[in-house]
Amino acid sequence: MNLHSLILPIASIALLTGCAATRTISDVSLGAGGAALAHELSDGDPLATAGGAAGGVLLSEGLHYAAKRQSEKAYATGYEKGRSDAVKQQYWLYVDMQKPRNRVDNVRLYEVQLPEQRIDGVIFKPSTKYLRIEE
Repeated sequence: MNLHSLILPIASIALLTGCAATRTISDVSLGAGGAALAHELSDGDPLATAGGAAGGVLLSEGLHYAAKRQSEKAYATGYEKGRSDAVKQQYWLYVDMQKPRNRVDNVRLYEVQLPEQRIDGVIFKPSTKYLRIEE
């Protein structure tokens, strides 16, 4: 068996492991691919074959680690962006709430006649006050 006949199976194993949902499948397949490649290149040396298998597993674990780190970084970035957007949205809601509402067409003034009255010993003369009603 020559090296060229191993390249296609190893490449297909490596491509399939990228789609695998479990870590075990990719560890086994890359470990087996590394062992087969090392076995072929070393003419069957058992130590080299074991080293190739270990190298394949380490490569698989390294790829999983890098993917996990990238995923965690993307999650943290998205989380911070979401918090920032929420604060900005709250700020603009408060700004809009403080704007004066000038809806003059729906404002009515009602005239109220107040009679002379005595409150706590103070005599208030009759007066006219206006009650503002907004609808």
